[in-house]
Amino acid sequence: MTAAERLEKRMNEIRIFAKKSLGQNFLISDGVITKIIAATESFQAEKIVEIGPGCGALTDLLRVKYKDIILIELDRDLIEFWKNENMQVIAGDALRIDWNFAKGRLLVSNLPYQISSSIVIDRSLEKEMLIGMVLMFQKEVAQRIRANCQTEHYGMLSVIAQEFWTMETVCEAGPRDFKPAPKIASRVLKFTPRESTVQDRKKYLSFVKACFKQRRRVLSTNISSLDEHFDRSRLPAWSLEHKKSDKVRAEELSPTELNSLYHYLKV
Repeated sequence: MTAAERLEKRMNEIRIFAKKSLGQNFLISDGVITKIIAATESFQAEKIVEIGPGCGALTDLLRVKYKDIILIELDRDLIEFWKNENMQVIAGDALRIDWNFAKGRLLVSNLPYQISSSIVIDRSLEKEMLIGMVLMFQKEVAQRIRANCQTEHYGMLSVIAQEFWTMETVCEAGPRDFKPAPKIASRVLKFTPRESTVQDRKKYLSFVKACFKQRRRVLSTNISSLDEHFDRSRLPAWSLEHKKSDKVRAEELSPTELNSLYHYLKV
């Protein structure tokens, strides 16, 4: 039975439809599903957490391979369905729940697009939590995550993701790979944790946010909002050492350079 046939059968069984308010676009491409499952297998994980299982395009195959799966679901009808299937379900918003349960798990999801950036940021702030992630994004968000400095997509999300993860593209997905078909293209990324010299990840996020506060403004203006934990007067010395103009903007600095600046200014 194809993924599209499985979806139609299940939607009829539980009398459910895709809810636009929850960002539901159910995956029906067997090719994309196969590549996502293969990417999860490369981690050799024993425990999985999936955000938004929906009608089970991924879940049905994951539960064949993994005994310990936790689902995070917001749709009341689907919460009831998966509980009746004897699955562990956390009912709630993935951005609001306590993620202490996730230590040592692999996160897999065809993410609702409206929460995708926030999920990456939030999961990046927790050292030694997830063993990895395989996530579907709107293509533009995926481009932002992996963007290089001095390009239009580069920004805070790029810096945070690249500081704490090594990433690779798993596959592309077009509108026809979903039901209902979205108006945009999608991309699946694989995230593997990487070593970072940053100890206080929340403080680093605040620093990067300040650097990109107003994208077109020079860095010296943006970091004026930093608190007493940073010595902003040291920026000229860092810029001279790294051969940067005093008019340099955050978008011109690589994640490695921003990491260096963070440690240079941190008191």
